[in-house]
Amino acid sequence: MEYKAVQDSMGEVKIPEDALYGAQTARAISNFPISGQSLPRDFIRALLLAKVAAAEANAELKLLDLQIAKAIAEAVQQLLVDPAMMRHFPIDIFQTGSATSTNMNANEVLATLVSAKLGRQIHANDVINMGQSSNDIIPSVIHISALLALDHSLLPSLDLLAETIKKKALQLSGYTKTGRTHLMDAMPVRFDQVLNGWASQIEQCREMLKTLRLPLSAVAQGGTAVGTGVNTHKDFGRIFCEKLSVLTRVDFHPADNLFSRMGSHDTAVSLSGQLKSTAVAIMKISNDLRWMNSGPLAGLNEIALEPLQPGSSIMPGKVNPVIPEAACMVAAQVIGNDAAITIGGQSGNFELNVMQPLIAANLLQSVEILSNVSRLLASKAVASFIVNQEKLEESLSRNPILVTALTPRVGYVLAAKIVKQAYQQQRPITEVAQELTDLSQDELTKLLDPQRMTYGGLGD
Repeated sequence: MEYKAVQDSMGEVKIPEDALYGAQTARAISNFPISGQSLPRDFIRALLLAKVAAAEANAELKLLDLQIAKAIAEAVQQLLVDPAMMRHFPIDIFQTGSATSTNMNANEVLATLVSAKLGRQIHANDVINMGQSSNDIIPSVIHISALLALDHSLLPSLDLLAETIKKKALQLSGYTKTGRTHLMDAMPVRFDQVLNGWASQIEQCREMLKTLRLPLSAVAQGGTAVGTGVNTHKDFGRIFCEKLSVLTRVDFHPADNLFSRMGSHDTAVSLSGQLKSTAVAIMKISNDLRWMNSGPLAGLNEIALEPLQPGSSIMPGKVNPVIPEAACMVAAQVIGNDAAITIGGQSGNFELNVMQPLIAANLLQSVEILSNVSRLLASKAVASFIVNQEKLEESLSRNPILVTALTPRVGYVLAAKIVKQAYQQQRPITEVAQELTDLSQDELTKLLDPQRMTYGGLGD
């Protein structure tokens, strides 16, 4: 590989000949060989859009030549359409807590491209970073990237999952199954009742996530180093948000208090908590699917999930519930990410939080993997499973808990006696109840009808 020498305030370093970044990025690459993972693409895209908004704001304020602002916008567009864009942003997640290295990485890349476009040297700090500090642009980009990811990815994915579940519920409204509490047989429920319960969980998560859109739209831009706005125009933050809103088609505005958005990341912690709640809901639904699919001989075998791939390297014919299992692993990862984000959120020391790259990376990973697995759960699990009606009817016919429907007529003690005798003698509930009560066969048939029980009431 060919190398070239570049300078920064600390001296000279060598970088690859074709690198768009500069000396500060090279130092960070050398200093942080930790995970081999760089910040997510969504974060870098949002950072680049923020650089355009900053340039346009400075141009409107007559602080930056309009030609330079246009060149910055063109350079960003050049990067955004490049599928291999991320090769220019190689800095590890685990770096300086302010993510100054990543901010300077973007500044250096844009300075290189803009210098080439204009045929003159454009300085990464003085021009590309004009009116900004890592300490306000990185907190802003955490909000920007998270809100865009919610709007473009997670909320539509949850909409799809909820609608798919409700559509399946409508298709299965005629099926009644054994309900279960404590994993033990309980009163009957209809499939549409079960699935609409799942849909309600997802819809509730979606609505709670939507409540965080407004606090996410408040950004720290304009606070610069410590929240006072030193070295930037007093109107910069407002105009920045106006320009950003046009670029993203999402309304952003300056936070009422810039100190709180720079010294803390309470909104990110709140979002992570709601992502965790969403993960918990998805794990519940996935585990219900796994249990109902279990078997086929030694399990519940109430449904059959779509067979997607061989399930064993040694047992021929075995097929496993791979999508719900993947969803459970995603849920576990999101819960773990939330723990890291919580600790990161605690690391606001005076005027700056110093775990920002960690917060950004974990937050966006949680949004991404929840989005992806929600779509898979909808299309490859919920939409395509089939019901084993024969197994449902067999289990219902042998369920002694159906006697619960008789308790308003015969009392708890006699109902318990009927259950025990039916279970011990392996006889139908109806047959034993007819012997031990004065209820007629017609009354018992009506009272012990599993589907009728799913509508509630006293059996009138």
